Amino acid sequence: MSSKKLTKALTPAEAAQRMGLSVSALHFYEREGLIRAWRTEGNQRRYDRTTLRRLGLIKAAQGLGIPLMEIKQKLAALPHDQPATKAHWAAVAADWQSDLDERIAKMSRLRNHLNGCIGCGCLSLDQCPLNNPEDRLAKNGPGPRAIEGDISADNQLR
Repeated sequence: MSSKKLTKALTPAEAAQRMGLSVSALHFYEREGLIRAWRTEGNQRRYDRTTLRRLGLIKAAQGLGIPLMEIKQKLAALPHDQPATKAHWAAVAADWQSDLDERIAKMSRLRNHLNGCIGCGCLSLDQCPLNNPEDRLAKNGPGPRAIEGDISADNQLR
């Protein structure tokens, strides 16, 4: 490795400290293919500083409850052999946009109906926007179909 590469590199401890992660978390992300390290002549692991951007996105997405496999799929569009360019990041953002918009819509529906419906033993079924008489949504599959927005046009609740 060139000395220039070494001066830009981070040890696992430095990268972990910078991102507020444990070294074992870095090693896990590396094993899972989310980030890559390279080895010095002494076989010590090093991370390029551009790895911090990936780690920042991983940490933020996980903090919002996005599964690691989904994060990995989205980050797969970024190169590992060179720093990701603005165009690379724009492509990831564009690819993820509709998934994130859908997640936001589901979270908004949950937030908007949480006080009035979830586990309330609803005493006002005639006014409940999530009312599901005779379990009409069962044919859509298991789970909270109205909250998830999985209601077909022919199976509207209202």
